[in-house]
Amino acid sequence: MPSWYRLPFAIALVACSAPPGSIARARENAQELNLDARFGRTEQALQHVAEAAREDFVLHHRGWGSSVRIADVDFERMKPQGKHDVDIFVRVAWYRPEQQELLMTTVKQTWRDSAGWQLVGEERLDGAIGLLGEAVVFQAPPGAREPAQFPTIRLGDATPPP
Repeated sequence: MPSWYRLPFAIALVACSAPPGSIARARENAQELNLDARFGRTEQALQHVAEAAREDFVLHHRGWGSSVRIADVDFERMKPQGKHDVDIFVRVAWYRPEQQELLMTTVKQTWRDSAGWQLVGEERLDGAIGLLGEAVVFQAPPGAREPAQFPTIRLGDATPPP
């Protein structure tokens, strides 16, 4: 086999073994943080949060696992904001245990590369309120509700239902 045939294979081998790029490392850190937060591993999740943002992160995620249960976390997209900043948009499927209704919220996470990628902020962009510790007020329905069951009709019964 001529040596010039080997060149493309050598280039492909070197390219496959190259370390991930900076943006890829940001995505990996974001995936680790969100999975750790989803499964209640707060200590591991805090390793990916910048020192200045840790108090806010703990406040925003305090209810995760108790008053809020995370069903799924999906990464929608990444938007670089220069060489050392990236916004990562995450869609979170969640529910409150007492309601059992699946809710969706889109969160924008801001990540900064300063000695490694770290979360510096997050905010709710769209969807249900309450995932990040926002105050939610539940209003009771006015008055008594009628039964949801329909009246029983028997065939051959001469009296019509009320």
